[in-house]
Amino acid sequence: MRITKTLAALAVLAAPFARALQLDVNDKTSIKNAASNIAYNLMTFYTGNVTNTPATIAILPNPYYWWEAGAMWGAMVDYYHYTGDPSYNEVTLQALNSQVGPYSDFMMPNQQFDEGNDDQSFWGFAAMSAAEKNYPPPSGSYSWIELTENLWNTQVNRWDVTSCGGGLKWQIFPSNKGYDYKNSISNGAFFQLSARLARFTGNQTYLDWALKSYDWSVSIGLIDAEYHVYDGTDDSKNCSDHSPVIWTYNTAVYLYGAAVLYNYTDGSDLWTERTKGFLSASSQYFNPFGNASNIMVETACEPSNTCDTDQYSFKGYLSRFMWASTLMAPFTKSQITAYLQGSSMAAAKACSGGAKGDTCGQHWYWNTAYDGYSGVGQQMSALETIQGLLAADSVPPLTDEELEPASKGSNSCS
Repeated sequence: MRITKTLAALAVLAAPFARALQLDVNDKTSIKNAASNIAYNLMTFYTGNVTNTPATIAILPNPYYWWEAGAMWGAMVDYYHYTGDPSYNEVTLQALNSQVGPYSDFMMPNQQFDEGNDDQSFWGFAAMSAAEKNYPPPSGSYSWIELTENLWNTQVNRWDVTSCGGGLKWQIFPSNKGYDYKNSISNGAFFQLSARLARFTGNQTYLDWALKSYDWSVSIGLIDAEYHVYDGTDDSKNCSDHSPVIWTYNTAVYLYGAAVLYNYTDGSDLWTERTKGFLSASSQYFNPFGNASNIMVETACEPSNTCDTDQYSFKGYLSRFMWASTLMAPFTKSQITAYLQGSSMAAAKACSGGAKGDTCGQHWYWNTAYDGYSGVGQQMSALETIQGLLAADSVPPLTDEELEPASKGSNSCS
């Protein structure tokens, strides 16, 4: 639950007496220690492995939705990859295996009234990363890449040509509010997964759909000429109306998809231009007040203190996919590192709340200390930003050819 502005102000007044998380962005041990601290506090929000029932395993308690749990497990896959700390692998594997569903595609019967295409995709991001990072294998009769391919097959079959010339709806089920909305996070996630599957498998079908979904996003106005990514459009009006809202995570999914295709096409001019375009557009999140601080801001809600539970986590996905982009498109490294080193230092300073003085807050750009806004999203955003400081020393995402034979997938698609 979000605290009141009054309590937040009191937290800021108390900030000079708080002990901020210690972080030296140029010291690997310091980065790993900070990431370990944040990861531990993040995992305190999860108790499903303690109650250990089918209804609680992998799932975060209210007010967090199913999709954010998938995002968290993806962050923990990253945590192991960047830090080498296996402390949370067992619980992460249990969680991911528990949600694959009866058809091994992350379609869960108990989520049938709530699951959207974007929700499913965040679990797909975790499985795709596990494949690319050679994470310990899942326990079922499937590989990480097969899970991602199965998920992709469900989504490509939902490509809706009954309005707007195509696109994925936000929601999967007609009974859900938002079924008439075709949004950037659903279509951008599909674009990114298509790009990553194309690179991983070499299968032309995935590349074809990556290009098709990207072109559709541009044609319908979700991406403008300056590479700003708008939230979504009403398909009941044939996508003639667009939301003007711009979120970090929408830019993030398209940026990384473009960077992956830059890598896959050996640095083609087209994907160089598009990757540069999204990176340029992302500057709006780092210096929105013209102060050259390089501190990330969720501009659509943080200044007005109107972020909801979901939106508290969005900055984490921009950090995740920015760091990943530096490995796929090295020309982005200098700018992204400047942005995320500044953000990491501010995030560490904001991780100074709670009884132990290490709970992470939300408003990094206040550049003070803990602001009184805590939760899964705040911890995950700080974790993704700080652990990514280790990206340059990590193994870049692998392809199927680079994996051990036992880890390889089916390379199949519809």
